[in-house]
Amino acid sequence: MRDLLDPILDFTYKGFPPEAGTLRRSDIGAQGWNLLTGDLPLPMAVIKHDALERNIAWMQAYVRQQGIDIAPHGKTTMSPQLFHRQLDAGAWGISFATVSQLRVGVAAGVRRCILANQVYMASDLACIAALFDSEPELKIYFLLDSDAQLRLIEEWHGRHPDAQAFGVLLEIGIAGGRTGCRTHADAITLAGKAAASNAVRLCGVECFEGPSFGSDEQAESDKVTALLGRVQYIASECVRQGWFEEDEVIVSAGGSAVFDMVAESLKPKLSRPVRALLRSGCYIVSDHAFYHGMTASMCKRIGCSEALYAALEVWATVQSLPEPGLAILAVGKRDLSFDLQMPVPLAYVPTLGGKPRPLSKAWTISALNDQHAYLRWEAGEDAGLAVGSLVALGISHPCTTFDKWRWMPIVDDDYNVVDAITISF
Repeated sequence: MRDLLDPILDFTYKGFPPEAGTLRRSDIGAQGWNLLTGDLPLPMAVIKHDALERNIAWMQAYVRQQGIDIAPHGKTTMSPQLFHRQLDAGAWGISFATVSQLRVGVAAGVRRCILANQVYMASDLACIAALFDSEPELKIYFLLDSDAQLRLIEEWHGRHPDAQAFGVLLEIGIAGGRTGCRTHADAITLAGKAAASNAVRLCGVECFEGPSFGSDEQAESDKVTALLGRVQYIASECVRQGWFEEDEVIVSAGGSAVFDMVAESLKPKLSRPVRALLRSGCYIVSDHAFYHGMTASMCKRIGCSEALYAALEVWATVQSLPEPGLAILAVGKRDLSFDLQMPVPLAYVPTLGGKPRPLSKAWTISALNDQHAYLRWEAGEDAGLAVGSLVALGISHPCTTFDKWRWMPIVDDDYNVVDAITISF
Protein backbone atom coordinates (compact mmCIF):
# COMPACT_ATOMS: atom_id res chain seq x y z
CA MET A 1 0.00 0.00 0.00
CA ARG A 2 2.90 2.39 0.68
CA ASP A 3 4.00 2.31 -2.96
CA LEU A 4 0.49 3.30 -4.01
CA LEU A 5 -0.12 6.01 -1.38
CA ASP A 6 3.45 7.29 -1.27
CA PRO A 7 5.16 6.32 -4.52
CA ILE A 8 8.55 7.45 -5.75
CA LEU A 9 8.38 10.10 -8.50
CA ASP A 10 11.03 10.96 -11.06
CA PHE A 11 11.50 12.60 -14.46
CA THR A 12 9.17 10.07 -16.12
CA TYR A 13 6.24 11.89 -14.46
CA LYS A 14 5.18 14.80 -16.66
CA GLY A 15 5.81 18.06 -14.84
CA PHE A 16 8.28 16.63 -12.33
CA PRO A 17 11.54 18.63 -12.13
CA PRO A 18 14.25 16.36 -13.59
CA GLU A 19 16.96 17.93 -11.41
CA ALA A 20 15.06 16.72 -8.30
CA GLY A 21 16.15 13.14 -8.99
CA THR A 22 13.73 10.82 -7.21
CA LEU A 23 11.39 11.76 -4.37
CA ARG A 24 8.67 10.11 -2.36
CA ARG A 25 5.37 11.86 -2.91
CA SER A 26 5.20 12.76 0.78
CA ASP A 27 8.54 14.61 0.52
CA ILE A 28 7.48 16.92 -2.31
CA GLY A 29 5.82 19.50 -0.05
CA ALA A 30 9.10 20.07 1.81
CA GLN A 31 11.15 20.98 -1.29
CA GLY A 32 10.30 24.69 -1.22
CA TRP A 33 9.10 24.71 -4.82
CA ASN A 34 7.01 27.56 -6.21
CA LEU A 35 5.17 27.29 -9.50
CA LEU A 36 5.58 30.96 -10.44
CA THR A 37 9.35 31.09 -10.02
CA GLY A 38 10.08 28.34 -12.51
CA ASP A 39 10.67 25.47 -10.07
CA LEU A 40 8.31 23.20 -12.02
CA PRO A 41 8.45 22.54 -15.76
CA LEU A 42 5.31 23.69 -17.55
CA PRO A 43 2.64 22.85 -18.50
CA MET A 44 1.56 21.83 -15.02
CA ALA A 45 -1.82 21.02 -13.51
CA VAL A 46 -2.11 22.14 -9.90
CA ILE A 47 -4.72 21.86 -7.15
CA LYS A 48 -5.41 24.81 -4.85
CA HIS A 49 -5.18 23.53 -1.27
CA ASP A 50 -7.75 25.72 0.44
CA ALA A 51 -10.39 25.27 -2.27
CA LEU A 52 -9.89 21.50 -2.17
CA GLU A 53 -10.34 21.37 1.60
CA ARG A 54 -13.40 23.63 1.51
CA ASN A 55 -15.05 21.52 -1.20
CA ILE A 56 -14.57 18.25 0.69
CA ALA A 57 -15.84 19.78 3.93
CA TRP A 58 -18.80 21.53 2.28
CA MET A 59 -20.07 18.41 0.53
CA GLN A 60 -19.70 16.26 3.62
CA ALA A 61 -21.66 18.82 5.66
CA TYR A 62 -24.31 19.04 2.95
CA VAL A 63 -25.03 15.31 2.76
CA ARG A 64 -25.04 15.07 6.55
CA GLN A 65 -27.63 17.85 6.66
CA GLN A 66 -29.73 15.93 4.12
CA GLY A 67 -29.59 12.76 6.21
CA ILE A 68 -27.74 10.80 3.52
CA ASP A 69 -24.20 9.56 2.88
CA ILE A 70 -21.74 10.03 0.05
CA ALA A 71 -19.69 7.48 -1.86
CA PRO A 72 -17.86 9.94 -4.13
CA HIS A 73 -17.04 8.73 -7.60
CA GLY A 74 -13.37 7.82 -7.70
CA LYS A 75 -13.21 8.03 -11.49
CA THR A 76 -13.08 11.82 -11.23
CA THR A 77 -9.56 11.78 -9.82
CA MET A 78 -8.39 8.17 -9.42
CA SER A 79 -6.09 9.55 -6.75
CA PRO A 80 -5.50 7.30 -3.74
CA GLN A 81 -4.51 10.30 -1.65
CA LEU A 82 -7.74 12.13 -2.46
CA PHE A 83 -9.76 8.97 -1.69
CA HIS A 84 -8.30 9.07 1.80
CA ARG A 85 -9.08 12.76 2.23
CA GLN A 86 -12.70 12.04 1.33
CA LEU A 87 -12.92 8.99 3.60
CA ASP A 88 -11.26 10.83 6.47
CA ALA A 89 -13.87 13.59 6.09
CA GLY A 90 -16.66 11.03 6.53
CA ALA A 91 -17.43 9.49 3.14
CA TRP A 92 -19.18 6.10 3.47
CA GLY A 93 -17.03 4.60 0.72
CA ILE A 94 -15.81 5.29 -2.83
CA SER A 95 -17.50 4.58 -6.17
CA PHE A 96 -15.72 3.29 -9.27
CA ALA A 97 -16.58 2.80 -12.93
CA THR A 98 -14.47 -0.24 -13.82
CA VAL A 99 -13.00 -3.27 -12.09
CA SER A 100 -9.48 -1.99 -12.75
CA GLN A 101 -10.36 1.24 -10.93
CA LEU A 102 -11.89 -0.84 -8.14
CA ARG A 103 -8.64 -2.79 -7.76
CA VAL A 104 -6.71 0.45 -7.31
CA GLY A 105 -9.18 1.65 -4.68
CA VAL A 106 -9.04 -1.60 -2.72
CA ALA A 107 -5.24 -1.62 -2.88
CA ALA A 108 -5.33 1.93 -1.50
CA GLY A 109 -7.40 0.83 1.47
CA VAL A 110 -10.99 1.49 0.40
CA ARG A 111 -13.22 -1.10 2.05
CA ARG A 112 -16.73 -0.09 0.94
CA CYS A 113 -17.14 0.22 -2.81
CA ILE A 114 -19.90 0.92 -5.32
CA LEU A 115 -18.95 -0.25 -8.80
CA ALA A 116 -21.39 2.01 -10.61
CA ASN A 117 -21.53 -0.08 -13.76
CA GLN A 118 -22.60 -3.46 -15.01
CA VAL A 119 -20.17 -6.34 -14.42
CA TYR A 120 -20.49 -9.49 -16.57
CA MET A 121 -17.10 -10.41 -18.07
CA ALA A 122 -15.61 -13.58 -16.60
CA SER A 123 -12.29 -11.88 -15.89
CA ASP A 124 -13.99 -9.06 -13.97
CA LEU A 125 -16.14 -11.45 -11.94
CA ALA A 126 -13.05 -13.51 -11.13
CA CYS A 127 -11.20 -10.38 -10.03
CA ILE A 128 -13.98 -9.36 -7.62
CA ALA A 129 -14.17 -12.91 -6.26
CA ALA A 130 -10.41 -12.88 -5.68
CA LEU A 131 -10.68 -9.55 -3.86
CA PHE A 132 -13.28 -11.06 -1.54
CA ASP A 133 -10.98 -14.03 -0.88
CA SER A 134 -8.07 -11.78 0.01
CA GLU A 135 -10.05 -9.12 1.91
CA PRO A 136 -13.07 -10.77 3.58
CA GLU A 137 -14.25 -7.50 5.13
CA LEU A 138 -14.75 -5.86 1.73
CA LYS A 139 -18.15 -4.56 0.68
CA ILE A 140 -18.51 -4.36 -3.10
CA TYR A 141 -21.76 -3.75 -4.95
CA PHE A 142 -22.18 -3.51 -8.73
CA LEU A 143 -25.14 -2.77 -11.00
CA LEU A 144 -27.57 -5.19 -12.61
CA ASP A 145 -29.98 -4.22 -15.37
CA SER A 146 -30.75 -7.19 -17.65
CA ASP A 147 -31.51 -10.88 -17.85
CA ALA A 148 -28.56 -11.27 -20.21
CA GLN A 149 -26.16 -9.89 -17.62
CA LEU A 150 -27.64 -12.08 -14.88
CA ARG A 151 -27.24 -15.18 -17.06
CA LEU A 152 -23.55 -14.42 -17.65
CA ILE A 153 -23.00 -14.01 -13.91
CA GLU A 154 -24.83 -17.26 -13.19
CA GLU A 155 -22.83 -19.12 -15.85
CA TRP A 156 -19.58 -17.93 -14.28
CA HIS A 157 -20.79 -18.75 -10.78
CA GLY A 158 -21.83 -22.22 -11.94
CA ARG A 159 -18.22 -22.85 -12.91
CA HIS A 160 -17.04 -21.46 -9.55
CA PRO A 161 -19.62 -22.71 -7.04
CA ASP A 162 -17.45 -21.91 -4.03
CA ALA A 163 -17.40 -18.19 -4.85
CA GLN A 164 -19.69 -16.06 -2.71
CA ALA A 165 -22.73 -14.45 -4.32
CA PHE A 166 -22.14 -10.94 -5.70
CA GLY A 167 -23.93 -7.98 -4.13
CA VAL A 168 -25.90 -6.14 -6.82
CA LEU A 169 -27.97 -2.98 -7.08
CA LEU A 170 -30.87 -3.01 -9.52
CA GLU A 171 -30.36 -0.12 -11.93
CA ILE A 172 -33.31 1.99 -13.07
CA GLY A 173 -32.73 3.86 -16.32
CA ILE A 174 -34.17 6.71 -18.37
CA ALA A 175 -35.67 6.27 -21.84
CA GLY A 176 -33.07 7.37 -24.36
CA GLY A 177 -30.45 7.50 -21.62
CA ARG A 178 -27.70 5.17 -20.60
CA THR A 179 -28.02 1.79 -18.86
CA GLY A 180 -30.80 0.67 -16.52
CA CYS A 181 -34.23 -1.01 -16.64
CA ARG A 182 -36.63 1.14 -18.63
CA THR A 183 -39.98 -0.04 -17.23
CA HIS A 184 -41.43 -1.01 -13.84
CA ALA A 185 -42.34 -4.42 -15.21
CA ASP A 186 -38.83 -5.15 -16.46
CA ALA A 187 -37.30 -3.99 -13.17
CA ILE A 188 -39.64 -6.03 -10.97
CA THR A 189 -39.19 -9.14 -13.10
CA LEU A 190 -35.40 -8.84 -12.99
CA ALA A 191 -35.44 -8.16 -9.24
CA GLY A 192 -37.38 -11.37 -8.68
CA LYS A 193 -34.92 -13.36 -10.73
CA ALA A 194 -31.99 -11.83 -8.85
CA ALA A 195 -33.59 -12.65 -5.51
CA ALA A 196 -34.01 -16.27 -6.59
CA SER A 197 -30.44 -16.58 -7.92
CA ASN A 198 -27.58 -18.25 -6.05
CA ALA A 199 -25.08 -16.09 -7.94
CA VAL A 200 -26.14 -12.65 -6.71
CA ARG A 201 -27.62 -10.97 -3.65
CA LEU A 202 -30.07 -8.14 -4.30
CA CYS A 203 -28.94 -5.34 -1.99
CA GLY A 204 -30.56 -2.18 -3.30
CA VAL A 205 -31.75 0.02 -6.16
CA GLU A 206 -29.73 2.59 -8.10
CA CYS A 207 -30.07 5.20 -10.82
CA PHE A 208 -28.01 7.81 -12.65
CA GLU A 209 -29.76 11.08 -13.37
CA GLY A 210 -26.83 12.67 -15.22
CA PRO A 211 -28.06 12.56 -18.82
CA SER A 212 -31.19 14.50 -17.89
CA PHE A 213 -29.65 17.88 -17.02
CA GLY A 214 -30.38 20.85 -19.27
CA SER A 215 -31.19 24.55 -19.19
CA ASP A 216 -34.81 24.30 -17.93
CA GLU A 217 -34.48 23.83 -14.18
CA GLN A 218 -38.12 22.97 -13.61
CA ALA A 219 -38.03 20.36 -16.35
CA GLU A 220 -34.86 18.88 -14.87
CA SER A 221 -36.37 18.85 -11.40
CA ASP A 222 -39.44 17.06 -12.74
CA LYS A 223 -37.26 14.45 -14.50
CA VAL A 224 -35.16 13.79 -11.40
CA THR A 225 -38.24 13.61 -9.17
CA ALA A 226 -39.90 11.16 -11.56
CA LEU A 227 -36.78 8.99 -11.74
CA LEU A 228 -36.33 8.89 -7.96
CA GLY A 229 -40.05 8.17 -7.65
CA ARG A 230 -39.55 5.09 -9.82
CA VAL A 231 -36.62 4.05 -7.64
CA GLN A 232 -38.75 4.39 -4.51
CA TYR A 233 -41.64 2.43 -6.01
CA ILE A 234 -39.41 -0.46 -7.09
CA ALA A 235 -37.50 -0.48 -3.80
CA SER A 236 -40.81 -0.61 -1.92
CA GLU A 237 -42.03 -3.51 -4.04
CA CYS A 238 -38.77 -5.41 -3.47
CA VAL A 239 -39.14 -4.87 0.28
CA ARG A 240 -42.75 -6.08 0.15
CA GLN A 241 -41.60 -9.22 -1.67
CA GLY A 242 -38.77 -9.80 0.81
CA TRP A 243 -36.15 -9.79 -1.94
CA PHE A 244 -33.41 -7.69 -0.30
CA GLU A 245 -30.83 -9.80 1.51
CA GLU A 246 -29.02 -7.33 3.79
CA ASP A 247 -30.12 -5.51 6.92
CA GLU A 248 -30.21 -2.15 5.16
CA VAL A 249 -31.36 -1.33 1.64
CA ILE A 250 -28.92 0.69 -0.46
CA VAL A 251 -30.51 3.43 -2.55
CA SER A 252 -27.98 5.32 -4.66
CA ALA A 253 -27.81 7.93 -7.39
CA GLY A 254 -24.89 9.62 -9.08
CA GLY A 255 -23.96 12.73 -10.98
CA SER A 256 -22.51 16.09 -9.99
CA ALA A 257 -24.64 18.50 -11.99
CA VAL A 258 -27.93 18.56 -10.03
CA PHE A 259 -27.02 16.62 -6.90
CA ASP A 260 -29.22 18.84 -4.73
CA MET A 261 -32.30 17.72 -6.67
CA VAL A 262 -31.23 14.12 -6.14
CA ALA A 263 -30.51 14.54 -2.43
CA GLU A 264 -34.05 15.75 -1.74
CA SER A 265 -35.57 12.42 -2.80
CA LEU A 266 -32.74 9.96 -2.27
CA LYS A 267 -33.88 8.44 1.03
CA PRO A 268 -37.27 6.79 0.49
CA LYS A 269 -39.45 5.75 3.39
CA LEU A 270 -39.31 1.97 3.47
CA SER A 271 -40.15 -0.57 6.14
CA ARG A 272 -36.42 -1.46 6.18
CA PRO A 273 -33.42 0.72 7.11
CA VAL A 274 -32.12 2.66 4.09
CA ARG A 275 -28.53 3.61 3.27
CA ALA A 276 -28.88 6.52 0.82
CA LEU A 277 -25.66 7.07 -1.13
CA LEU A 278 -24.94 10.05 -3.36
CA ARG A 279 -22.11 9.35 -5.83
CA SER A 280 -21.08 12.84 -6.97
CA GLY A 281 -17.39 13.08 -7.82
CA CYS A 282 -16.59 16.39 -9.55
CA TYR A 283 -17.38 18.44 -6.46
CA ILE A 284 -13.91 17.76 -5.08
CA VAL A 285 -12.27 20.32 -7.40
CA SER A 286 -15.31 21.61 -9.35
CA ASP A 287 -14.28 23.64 -12.42
CA HIS A 288 -14.33 27.11 -14.00
CA ALA A 289 -17.06 26.54 -16.58
CA PHE A 290 -19.70 23.82 -16.69
CA TYR A 291 -19.82 22.81 -13.02
CA HIS A 292 -19.21 26.40 -11.96
CA GLY A 293 -22.46 27.33 -13.69
CA MET A 294 -24.33 24.35 -12.29
CA THR A 295 -23.12 25.20 -8.77
CA ALA A 296 -24.31 28.80 -9.13
CA SER A 297 -27.77 27.52 -10.10
CA MET A 298 -27.71 25.08 -7.20
CA CYS A 299 -26.88 27.86 -4.74
CA LYS A 300 -29.90 29.83 -5.92
CA ARG A 301 -32.12 26.77 -5.41
CA ILE A 302 -30.94 25.94 -1.90
CA GLY A 303 -30.23 29.49 -0.73
CA CYS A 304 -26.49 29.30 -0.09
CA SER A 305 -24.15 32.23 -0.69
CA GLU A 306 -21.21 30.04 -1.68
CA ALA A 307 -20.54 26.34 -2.07
CA LEU A 308 -17.92 24.74 -4.30
CA TYR A 309 -14.74 26.40 -5.55
CA ALA A 310 -12.71 25.77 -8.68
CA ALA A 311 -9.57 24.13 -7.29
CA LEU A 312 -7.86 22.83 -10.44
CA GLU A 313 -5.78 25.01 -12.76
CA VAL A 314 -3.41 24.26 -15.62
CA TRP A 315 -0.48 26.63 -16.09
CA ALA A 316 1.43 27.04 -19.33
CA THR A 317 3.94 29.35 -21.00
CA VAL A 318 3.63 31.58 -24.02
CA GLN A 319 5.83 30.02 -26.67
CA SER A 320 5.06 32.27 -29.63
CA LEU A 321 3.35 35.59 -30.50
CA PRO A 322 3.07 35.06 -34.25
CA GLU A 323 0.52 37.81 -35.05
CA PRO A 324 -1.46 40.56 -33.29
CA GLY A 325 -4.14 39.27 -30.94
CA LEU A 326 -2.78 35.71 -30.84
CA ALA A 327 -0.49 33.88 -28.44
CA ILE A 328 0.40 30.23 -28.79
CA LEU A 329 0.60 28.51 -25.43
CA ALA A 330 2.67 25.38 -24.84
CA VAL A 331 -0.27 23.29 -23.62
CA GLY A 332 -2.90 21.26 -25.42
CA LYS A 333 -5.25 18.32 -25.58
CA ARG A 334 -2.63 16.12 -23.90
CA ASP A 335 -2.79 18.28 -20.79
CA LEU A 336 -6.33 19.52 -20.13
CA SER A 337 -9.98 18.80 -20.80
CA PHE A 338 -11.84 20.05 -23.86
CA ASP A 339 -14.79 17.64 -24.11
CA LEU A 340 -17.41 20.03 -22.71
CA GLN A 341 -15.92 23.49 -23.24
CA MET A 342 -12.61 25.09 -24.09
CA PRO A 343 -10.27 26.07 -21.25
CA VAL A 344 -10.87 29.46 -19.63
CA PRO A 345 -8.00 32.00 -19.43
CA LEU A 346 -7.79 33.10 -15.79
CA ALA A 347 -4.58 35.01 -15.16
CA TYR A 348 -1.07 35.63 -16.40
CA VAL A 349 2.37 36.36 -15.01
CA PRO A 350 4.44 38.54 -17.37
CA THR A 351 7.82 37.26 -16.13
CA LEU A 352 8.95 34.53 -13.75
CA GLY A 353 8.56 35.48 -10.12
CA GLY A 354 5.76 37.96 -10.71
CA LYS A 355 2.26 38.00 -9.25
CA PRO A 356 -0.73 36.65 -11.20
CA ARG A 357 -2.82 39.30 -12.93
CA PRO A 358 -6.43 38.50 -13.85
CA LEU A 359 -7.59 38.18 -17.44
CA SER A 360 -11.02 39.38 -18.54
CA LYS A 361 -13.60 37.53 -20.61
CA ALA A 362 -12.13 39.25 -23.65
CA TRP A 363 -9.43 36.56 -23.54
CA THR A 364 -10.39 33.17 -24.92
CA ILE A 365 -8.92 29.88 -26.07
CA SER A 366 -10.17 29.43 -29.61
CA ALA A 367 -8.59 26.06 -30.43
CA LEU A 368 -6.36 23.30 -29.11
CA ASN A 369 -3.86 21.00 -30.80
CA ASP A 370 -2.14 18.11 -29.07
CA GLN A 371 0.49 20.38 -27.49
CA HIS A 372 -0.63 23.93 -28.40
CA ALA A 373 -3.41 26.30 -27.35
CA TYR A 374 -4.56 29.38 -29.29
CA LEU A 375 -5.02 32.28 -26.87
CA ARG A 376 -6.82 35.23 -28.47
CA TRP A 377 -7.88 38.62 -27.17
CA GLU A 378 -9.91 41.57 -28.35
CA ALA A 379 -8.39 44.82 -29.57
CA GLY A 380 -7.29 47.05 -26.71
CA GLU A 381 -6.75 44.12 -24.35
CA ASP A 382 -2.98 43.79 -24.79
CA ALA A 383 -1.62 42.64 -21.42
CA GLY A 384 2.04 42.84 -22.30
CA LEU A 385 2.50 39.11 -22.87
CA ALA A 386 5.94 38.00 -23.96
CA VAL A 387 7.49 34.72 -24.95
CA GLY A 388 8.03 32.96 -21.63
CA SER A 389 5.08 34.60 -19.83
CA LEU A 390 2.94 32.27 -17.71
CA VAL A 391 -0.80 31.84 -18.26
CA ALA A 392 -3.28 30.09 -15.97
CA LEU A 393 -6.17 28.22 -17.54
CA GLY A 394 -9.33 27.06 -15.83
CA ILE A 395 -10.95 23.86 -17.05
CA SER A 396 -14.38 22.49 -17.75
CA HIS A 397 -15.08 18.92 -16.56
CA PRO A 398 -12.27 17.92 -14.21
CA CYS A 399 -12.50 14.18 -14.92
CA THR A 400 -10.86 14.49 -18.31
CA THR A 401 -8.04 16.64 -16.98
CA PHE A 402 -7.08 14.25 -14.20
CA ASP A 403 -6.65 11.37 -16.62
CA LYS A 404 -3.91 13.28 -18.47
CA TRP A 405 -1.59 13.43 -15.45
CA ARG A 406 0.19 10.95 -13.19
CA TRP A 407 0.73 13.48 -10.41
CA MET A 408 -0.32 17.00 -9.43
CA PRO A 409 1.19 19.36 -6.87
CA ILE A 410 -1.09 20.91 -4.27
CA VAL A 411 -0.32 24.62 -3.88
CA ASP A 412 -1.24 27.38 -1.47
CA ASP A 413 -2.60 30.75 -2.58
CA ASP A 414 0.92 31.96 -3.42
CA TYR A 415 1.56 28.83 -5.50
CA ASN A 416 4.04 27.34 -3.07
CA VAL A 417 3.94 23.55 -3.40
CA VAL A 418 2.71 22.20 -0.05
CA ASP A 419 1.78 18.62 -0.97
CA ALA A 420 1.19 16.35 -3.95
CA ILE A 421 -1.14 13.64 -5.18
CA THR A 422 -0.65 10.81 -7.63
CA ILE A 423 -3.18 9.55 -10.15
CA SER A 424 -3.72 5.92 -11.08
CA PHE A 425 -5.74 5.68 -14.28
